[in-house]
Amino acid sequence: MTPSVALIAPGAMGAAIARRLTDHGVEVLTSLTGRSERSVERAHQAGMRDATLSELMRADLLLSVVPPAEAEALALQLAPLLAGSERPPTYCDLNAISTVTLARVERVVRDSGATFVDGGIIGPPPSETQMPRIYVAGERASALARLNDHGLDVRVLEGEIGSASALKMCFAGINKGMTALTTIMLLAAGRSGAGEALRGELERSLPEVITRIDRGVPAMLPKAWRWHPEMREIADFLDAAAPGGTDAAGRSVFEGFAALYERLGDEEADGEIRRVLAELIDDRRT
Repeated sequence: MTPSVALIAPGAMGAAIARRLTDHGVEVLTSLTGRSERSVERAHQAGMRDATLSELMRADLLLSVVPPAEAEALALQLAPLLAGSERPPTYCDLNAISTVTLARVERVVRDSGATFVDGGIIGPPPSETQMPRIYVAGERASALARLNDHGLDVRVLEGEIGSASALKMCFAGINKGMTALTTIMLLAAGRSGAGEALRGELERSLPEVITRIDRGVPAMLPKAWRWHPEMREIADFLDAAAPGGTDAAGRSVFEGFAALYERLGDEEADGEIRRVLAELIDDRRT
């Protein structure tokens, strides 16, 4: 039997996942109340059906795909509706949040009487050429695996709830952390008159870093505003994973990366950064 899916919200990732599901015969509901014109357009293009929040409770699965800072607030908003539903949907949090934030979201959802699945998305939004992996964990994770029959790549982890979010934090910490570190050193080189020399040495010694500069940095810039909360979630995750509950080095590093991405996310506030980067990026490779 084809499951029904409620998905919040129709951002770039959420709408792309919804489009993949609707193309494979799944009805996907969402709430467009208060959404921007762009979100409404994305939802319509993805074949999503507008519904009230109460109507979303009739779905088999509810996928939370929102910016990290909104994950807990969404669970709190939906909790009374979940509690009032005779058969609430399985709630799957697919957001880039720390295990600390995840535990709070899980508690809210379970206290409402709904079942909960931990999840994390790794990779770009689904398209004709690319497909992200959706990792899930928990005793009800197999409910999400049903979506493998409807166009998605869902992978069930053997670990307990928290393992999927931990995987996402670790992968994002390496991937987006390397982009942040590359950007920081590129800026320092450019401001110090060593930019071209650095590019030349990297081309000889670390050509893979040139790819990150010419493709990864330009791709990051329009998304930096979304990345800085994720860096702070990674800092919280590192503290939670450390003996004694504190990872001073990890927190310092990722709080610094968060500050960088926050500055890059404000196009008007830091034109100097973008100017220096533009001089050292070969946009012919993007």
